Amino acid sequence: MSATPQTVLVVDDDAAVREALTQTLELADMQALAAGSFIEAKDHIAPGFTGVILSDIRMPGRDGFHLLTHAQQIDAELPVILLTGEGDIPMAVEAMGQGAFDFLEKPCAPDDLLAVVNRALQTRALVLENRRLKVQLETGDPAARMLRGTSRIAEDLRARVRAVAPTGAEVLVTGPPGAGISKVAEVIHLMSPDVTGPFVKRAAASLDPRALEEALSAAAGGSLFLDEVAAMPNPAQYALLERIEQGAGARLIAGASGDMKAEVEAGRMHAELYYRLDVMPVRIPSLAERPEDIPVLFRHYVALAAEQAGLPVPEISPDHMAALMAQEWPGNARSLMSAAMRFVLGMPGETQEAAELGLAEQMARVERSLLIAALSRQNGRASQAAKVLKLPRKTLYDKLARYGIRPEEFRRE
Repeated sequence: MSATPQTVLVVDDDAAVREALTQTLELADMQALAAGSFIEAKDHIAPGFTGVILSDIRMPGRDGFHLLTHAQQIDAELPVILLTGEGDIPMAVEAMGQGAFDFLEKPCAPDDLLAVVNRALQTRALVLENRRLKVQLETGDPAARMLRGTSRIAEDLRARVRAVAPTGAEVLVTGPPGAGISKVAEVIHLMSPDVTGPFVKRAAASLDPRALEEALSAAAGGSLFLDEVAAMPNPAQYALLERIEQGAGARLIAGASGDMKAEVEAGRMHAELYYRLDVMPVRIPSLAERPEDIPVLFRHYVALAAEQAGLPVPEISPDHMAALMAQEWPGNARSLMSAAMRFVLGMPGETQEAAELGLAEQMARVERSLLIAALSRQNGRASQAAKVLKLPRKTLYDKLARYGIRPEEFRRE
């Protein structure tokens, strides 16, 4: 059986204790593996093991200390929680000195057990994520390095960028405000073929034909990113279209946070220019569509903010993370970055306000985020979202009506 970050390997020679621990974990929606001895346990602790270990100290033959040593030889950062009997606390303290993650005294209250195990699982998940990112950094993949997230939606975005970047064609990057349009454009630039020039960013609203020519010259051999392209004055739009037809000399990447088709219909965006830029569209999802990425992104932003401020990285409590996930984040990644800086500096903000909300309101916000994420993944198809969420269709539609969510807003062509 393969392990996952939510797997706990339970090791105890007492079958009744082993079963009780396993049931407690499974009732908390954790996956548990059971072993009655060191020999049984070590078969699960291979280099690919991604879970954590919960082991009794006293066992016949090789005990919990032997298991701790074996686990450390396989992976020095593998969390091992030791269970101690009466009189074994000095041994447990010694084990902590040897690298055990924590210890619990038997009999252990379920709440205490789950609190320690959850902390170990969070630590393990962070270690594995950091390792994955390090590998991606070493392989030189800008999409993996700069576009973070572990959700399917985040992976789909990286896959789209990897598919678009090597073509060298014009690209239109769209997304809600604060979602990171400029960053995606930079990743496309870095992954473009035969790039020799710089990544040049210009606010499209400030360009006239002459300024456009200067920007294209500055980006020669590289990429020119036109932020909020629909705001570009008409003379510059015509000049840009002409340069595209003649050969711009730089890769053109346009960004927009609004509805581009509406801009075309309103006459603010030249239709032919829009269709030339929209050959390779890339859409960035909102944070509301991928709430499961919030923990990964927030930890990353906290680490960056701490480095920038010259402060230690503060510990993020489960309650604080739950409050983050209860937020709607209309400002997307930009507002999450601001929240991370305030957190590092110890300043109150929206997260504190969310934590002070009642349980019902926090749960409602999380439920709304999960509904939006499911609809986004299923391209606005409510019937498919109902299947994924394991909800009757009527129940789903009732919830959508309660939160004012319209499935058609999540349909992509």
